[in-house]
Amino acid sequence: MVLEDFMSPALLQGLRARVEELFEIEGQNAGWEFRQEEGARRLANLVDKGELFREIVAMPRILELVEAVIGPNFKLSSLNARSANPYSESDQPLHADMGGIPDENGYWVCNTIWMLDDFTPENGATRVVPGTHLLKKLPQDVLPDIYAPHPNQELVLGKAGTVVVMNAHAWHGGTANRTDSPRRALHAFYCRSDKPQQQYQKQLLRPETQRGLTPTLRKVLALDDPLNDELSSKNTRQSGFLR
Repeated sequence: MVLEDFMSPALLQGLRARVEELFEIEGQNAGWEFRQEEGARRLANLVDKGELFREIVAMPRILELVEAVIGPNFKLSSLNARSANPYSESDQPLHADMGGIPDENGYWVCNTIWMLDDFTPENGATRVVPGTHLLKKLPQDVLPDIYAPHPNQELVLGKAGTVVVMNAHAWHGGTANRTDSPRRALHAFYCRSDKPQQQYQKQLLRPETQRGLTPTLRKVLALDDPLNDELSSKNTRQSGFLR
């Protein structure tokens, strides 16, 4: 689902400003809570780093669409930022988020892409292979080269301010940025309640952040969910790419 102009100009500008501020503050450590990536700048644990980030992960329209993909029992798995560097040289590998394959209860991963810049064919737009969420197979188990262009891939294009909600079992990945400007996006990633969070929110969020959260946010973040504590505390930071 592509939601054009979903972000107001004020929200878009506020998110851009805070993301760049955090890149400046965190420097070479940016993204340490999750992963760092050659050819891109990363930020992680963003729920803990600004009111605007907490606002977007619990927007009713977004939660409604996530539920349409993975059902009513879900939680935020992580909120990260990724900025594809100018003149980055290669595509991301095709992957399904969390290395996830649909199980007997159906789909269990859903990602949202918040476009802070235009996504164009030249600047590192996400590529998706339509229909692969139905295969119940991972690209690394099928393809000879998960970095190579796929004959059926399509680019997710849009103007800054657009939000895309996608079934994250579909094979996807970023492409090379061949322009002289960074291509920035936020990724609010959700998973079904019976799966571990990609980043264990209860451990990462500072006590002062947790004390100020609304009941809705506490539920979305699974802060009072004993099952999530059991599942997510075993491996507090899980890769978003491959198994």
